[in-house]
Amino acid sequence: MAIPWLGGYSGPTISVKQSYELVLGKMEQPRPTEGDIEVEYLNSGCLTWGGVQPNPGRTMWASPAEVRELAIRSGDLLISEGGDVGRAAIYDGKPGRIFQKSLHRARSYQGSDVRFLKYLMTALHGSGWLDILCNKATMAHFTAEKLGALQIPALPTDEQRRIADFLDAETARIDELVGLRKQQSSLLSARYSTALSELVTPGIATSNQQHPQWPWLPDTIRIARLGYAARVQTGITVDSKRESTEDDDEYPYLRVANVQGEEVDLSEIKTITVPRSLAKRSTLLSGDLVMTEANGNPDNLGRGAVWHGEIPGMTHQNHIFAIRADRSKLIPEYVSALLASTHGRRYFRITSTQVGIATTSSSKVLDFPVPVLTLQEQRNIVQLC
Repeated sequence: MAIPWLGGYSGPTISVKQSYELVLGKMEQPRPTEGDIEVEYLNSGCLTWGGVQPNPGRTMWASPAEVRELAIRSGDLLISEGGDVGRAAIYDGKPGRIFQKSLHRARSYQGSDVRFLKYLMTALHGSGWLDILCNKATMAHFTAEKLGALQIPALPTDEQRRIADFLDAETARIDELVGLRKQQSSLLSARYSTALSELVTPGIATSNQQHPQWPWLPDTIRIARLGYAARVQTGITVDSKRESTEDDDEYPYLRVANVQGEEVDLSEIKTITVPRSLAKRSTLLSGDLVMTEANGNPDNLGRGAVWHGEIPGMTHQNHIFAIRADRSKLIPEYVSALLASTHGRRYFRITSTQVGIATTSSSKVLDFPVPVLTLQEQRNIVQLC
């Protein structure tokens, strides 16, 4: 039987339920019945491609018989029934936990290897066939019947182990390479930040003479408020209750999700219907610097990206500030470099308001201290960035 999600494999096959003992987890109950035990449990949210991440302290009620039937032991394969359907991971945690109905437990018998099934689930998950197998309408469910009936290669145990050993070694090598790449990226990012900061604020890392108001800056740098050479434009408040008017029209609008650090992500642009007069006050112009007013990471608050007019008539959300510089005094790309430097990071970290997430305001943006340079000096810096 051919298996399309395995590249058309046409060797001998066997169903999952013939090779593995499958059990579906327990539905949560609101209150205990007589004799029930409170026990820690896992659900589909605990599964990652890197393994199982339990939620310590999350408990449910179950009878002693259910606890015995649903007990998870090290080496069991857990497969997501809902959520991220088909995600699979091998459990290697403490004994005594059970699992909720959003998970299947697969335990090998007849010489099968759960690692082999885990890699098969990984291949199935990435193939695009799960939606077809699950007859997805609004939400896919990998039911026990569908999982049990799934046809997989019927290979001898030694062959399964050889394949699993090879894939274990290869994925470990890839994970190591990914880790090294992340480390390299982090070091390059730090090096870039240091070089950028020294370029836009010379002496910031070496000077012993501190600026009286902004102590991380050398006192040799002459500064001025951003508000002397720029203004801040606020955006449109998204309001589903806004009444329609004859002046309404549909406009593309920039959301917080579109502003990614020093870049604008245009992969998904939504539209909003508002009066033309309101859209006009919040339309972006080429050269505007866009930045978000809030960020879950204080170190990222205040980063700005230059809008180059990629989409005509683009408006922006009220959670995004548009900084419009006086081009006779400031180059937007120079301001963007300042915001990305150590100077920009420290200013917005110190002046931010933090209640859950770090936030700033238009007045704090306008108060941002900008080193005073000629336009040619700004151009020179931008060319080197």
